[in-house]
Amino acid sequence: MRIDVFTVFPSLIDNFVGESLLGKAQQNELIEINAHDLRKEAAGRHKAVDDAPFGGGAGMVLMPEPIFAAVESVEAPRPLLLMSPSGRRFDQDMALELVESGGFSMLCGRYEGVDERIATELCDSAVSIGDFVLAGGEVAALVIIEAVARLVPGVMGNDDSAGDESFMTGLLEYPHYTRPAEFRGMDVPGVLRSGDHGKVERWRRAQALARTVERRPDLIETRGGLSSVDKKLLAEFNLDPK
Repeated sequence: MRIDVFTVFPSLIDNFVGESLLGKAQQNELIEINAHDLRKEAAGRHKAVDDAPFGGGAGMVLMPEPIFAAVESVEAPRPLLLMSPSGRRFDQDMALELVESGGFSMLCGRYEGVDERIATELCDSAVSIGDFVLAGGEVAALVIIEAVARLVPGVMGNDDSAGDESFMTGLLEYPHYTRPAEFRGMDVPGVLRSGDHGKVERWRRAQALARTVERRPDLIETRGGLSSVDKKLLAEFNLDPK
């Protein structure tokens, strides 16, 4: 899996991806992550990559010449995604799509954004991590890198871990507990200590359903509502489906 990032702050990317799971994944040659400095192809003593927008207005805009040159100087994998609040909303489904692509690149905007010719003629599409605005696309790129990389086989050590998490089944993840069984008067649910693996799986499914109904009812609506089987499972553990 290869991921390339084009940015005016390559050290932000390099420092983050060199740690924890991402760092180990690169050491084990499961992932290759490359950060490219957009100023590398910029002209002039100051290596400027931005300029004032035509028509006036606040802020500066990334210019096409150095950005095109920086991207074209590297044989980076496609698609090239522009980090932009106007792009497609990133979610777990998109993370899976990117894993299956085998590799992709991201262009991090800065300032007031990029010249539209960069967005339409250089990049393949745009992606957003939410309905808010950041100072630049680097944090968004790192979010996507981590979400995608952990789905690459071998990165997490136990490949079953990623398949049992929030959004992978259209539901939020069920609650987890570990030792001690009792802590400050708070007990681990008895079903988890029962040794009945079938009941544990039903309990976890019921908890995931109840949590999703409470916190993300939109996900339940997307699934077409609670099925009769879902409602029966919730009733088994005395969980209110409302």
